[in-house]
Amino acid sequence: MKTVVDISNIVTAFGDMVVHDKVNLSVREGEIYGLLGGSGSGKSTLLKEMILLLRPQSGNIHVLDYDLATISSSEAARLKHQWGVLFQGGALYSSLTVEENVQIKLLEYTDLPLKLIKDIVRMKINMVGLPSSAASLYPAELSGGMVKRAALARALVMDPKLLFLDEPTSGLDPVGAEAFDKLIVELRDILGLTVVMVTHDIDSIWTIVDRFAVLGDKKVIAEGSLAEVIKTDHPVIDEFFRGKRGQIRSQSGK
Repeated sequence: MKTVVDISNIVTAFGDMVVHDKVNLSVREGEIYGLLGGSGSGKSTLLKEMILLLRPQSGNIHVLDYDLATISSSEAARLKHQWGVLFQGGALYSSLTVEENVQIKLLEYTDLPLKLIKDIVRMKINMVGLPSSAASLYPAELSGGMVKRAALARALVMDPKLLFLDEPTSGLDPVGAEAFDKLIVELRDILGLTVVMVTHDIDSIWTIVDRFAVLGDKKVIAEGSLAEVIKTDHPVIDEFFRGKRGQIRSQSGK
């Protein structure tokens, strides 16, 4: 399979605090790839480096064949149009309706007629499972799950090849989290997306992720499918997959 994100020997530090010490991983085209790890393991930091919000001290990151260390501003602009990002909490503009939030990129980066933009926005809103009536609502009028879906519609509005998700099920109840996970799989299959998902939700790892990396000790301590990762002898793996929650998951057969 084609590699769409390749990370090699990444070192990240904030002052004297080293977050990543030669991190290596790769994401293949068409898969749902998870970044798992405890608090402070550098999952979200690594995601921000993938989307050009942060720069590592050293190492290489290639996304869709672009070298992020040497990318020009014009290349970066083209690359950003090929990915969508769902930030933790949704990051919707509170003063704008759902429709206005979703259409921002189309208004800024395309010359499409306003009527066509509105048609595309309504289609994306329906695609993520929101009713058409949600288009006129403000973020404060939405439930937590609806906020996530509205933010997902905004992330998909430019028809990206890559979708980055930062803790997508955080703050959702178990039923809402399961429904959102299923939506991600459906959209991946329908749209042919590659998905990179930062998570600490073990349920997502068990149910929808194809491969994932576990961050710990400032490195990737394991990478692969669930069956491959759980063979790794490491305290972090024990904590996630051999603790009570992992055992419950295993015994449930899911």
